[in-house]
Amino acid sequence: MPLFKRNPFGHILFIKRWIIRIFGIVSHGRYRRFNKLEIEGSEIIRDLPEENVLFIANHQTYFADVAAMLHVFNASLKGRIDSIKNIGYIWDPKLNIYYIAASETMKAGLLPKIFAYVGSISIQRTWRSQGKDVNRQVKMSDISNIKKALEDGWVITFPQGTTTPFKPIRRGTAHIIKTYKPVVVPVVIDGFRRSFDKKGLLIKKRNVLQSMVIKKPMEIDYENESIEDIVKRIEFEIEQHPSFLKVITPEEYLERENDLNRKRRFWKHHQKKPQ
Repeated sequence: MPLFKRNPFGHILFIKRWIIRIFGIVSHGRYRRFNKLEIEGSEIIRDLPEENVLFIANHQTYFADVAAMLHVFNASLKGRIDSIKNIGYIWDPKLNIYYIAASETMKAGLLPKIFAYVGSISIQRTWRSQGKDVNRQVKMSDISNIKKALEDGWVITFPQGTTTPFKPIRRGTAHIIKTYKPVVVPVVIDGFRRSFDKKGLLIKKRNVLQSMVIKKPMEIDYENESIEDIVKRIEFEIEQHPSFLKVITPEEYLERENDLNRKRRFWKHHQKKPQ
C-alpha cells in the first residue's frame, strides 16, 4: 500500500492506522482492566460484507461507545470470539470503519479533532445546536458523506442522536436505510454511562460490568416497509422502545444485583489468569 494512500475523505491511511493503534492501546484497559466488557454475538462481525454495513446502536457516551466497538470489531476480525484480550489485533486495524457524530462535538477541542481522523462523519444536527432546540434543513453534503462512507465500508450510527436513554429515533436513520439499502446490524450497549463521564474520556467508576450485544442483521423489506415501520423496528432492536421501561419489584431488583455480583466474581476470577 502506498505510504500516503488516502480514503475517500482525504485522510491518510498511514496516519489513521497509527492513531488507531495508539488510542487502542491507551483505551484497552478501560474495557479489560478498570472495567470488564462482556461481549455477545461478535462472531456475526466476521460474516459481514466489506462495505455497505450500517451498525445502529443506543448511545451512552460521546466517545467510549465507538472506541469499544472498534476494539470488538477488530478483535472479531482477527479471530477472537466475544473477547478483546491480547491487543495484538489493533496492529492491523480495519481502516474503513466510520461513525456518524455531531460536527459541533468533533470540533470541540484538539482531542475530538484527532478522534475525527479515525473515521468521523461529522453532520450538522437539524434539531439541536449548542444545547438549544433548532429547526434547520438537512445538509445534502452530510447525506453525501454518509453514502460515500457506506460505499467504502462500515458505518456506526446512533439513531437517537443523544446519550439520553429512551429518546425518539430520528427518522433520518430510516431514510438512510430505505435509500442505500445497507446490511443493518443492531448493537445494544450498557454500563458505559455508569463507568465513564458523558464524553467517555474520564473513568467515573471502576469495576462496572459493561456489556455489548451484537445482534443478527435485520431482515428489511427496503421497498415496502415505511419509514415509520423501520423507526419502530429500530426502537425494539436497540432496546429503546418505551416498553423496555419497566418498574421492577424489590425481589427482581435483588436478583439482578445478585446476578451482577456473580458475573463480577466470574470476571475477577478470570482476570487473574495469565493472558
